[in-house]
Amino acid sequence: MRVEPVSQEVLVARVAALVVERSRGDGTATRVLVDGHSSTRPEHLADALVEPLRVAGRPTARVSVRDFLRPASLRLEHGHEDPDSLLDEWIDVGALNREVLAAVGPGGDGRYLPSLRDPVTSRSTRAGYVEAPPGLVVLLDGSLSLGRGLDVDLTVHLALQDATLARRTPPAEAWTLPAYERYRVEVAPERTADTVVRVDDARRPAWVARG
Repeated sequence: MRVEPVSQEVLVARVAALVVERSRGDGTATRVLVDGHSSTRPEHLADALVEPLRVAGRPTARVSVRDFLRPASLRLEHGHEDPDSLLDEWIDVGALNREVLAAVGPGGDGRYLPSLRDPVTSRSTRAGYVEAPPGLVVLLDGSLSLGRGLDVDLTVHLALQDATLARRTPPAEAWTLPAYERYRVEVAPERTADTVVRVDDARRPAWVARG
């Protein structure tokens, strides 16, 4: 395994190139998941991919896992600070697959729902369905999202050392750390993801090349 420091610009360009390479030639959507602890800002990388993919002729849809959480009555059944529920119960995998990922994938109906529920109020966002143009790239960002059964084609994990993760987690969110420890042990995101980027120093990401 080789770890190569890269600039943010090079990181975005390399991930965009991987997306284009992974894209199917039949116009079916390519579904990309950017996963990482909230402090790694996976949404920022997903956002940064929009323009280079547009230049490459790939329309994009930005979707966030946090807009597809299960209703609060279900995900908070064991309290607001239960780490096992955070890992196992918060993401509405069925809805995210049904309304977005499988819908634009092979055999889908070609329409997707940009969001389902407001993560704060748990109410419906009332978003309307959007027709997926040919060659669409779905850019999905989330945390604790690998190994959940999401229908994606390419996964990127923004990795932190345990000490960095603990340091970047605010005291009010310290209850989440056992969930990330289980995630590290059970899902092994640095082995599971197609691409891993180490971001212990957010200003100097490092590309992890396997083999």
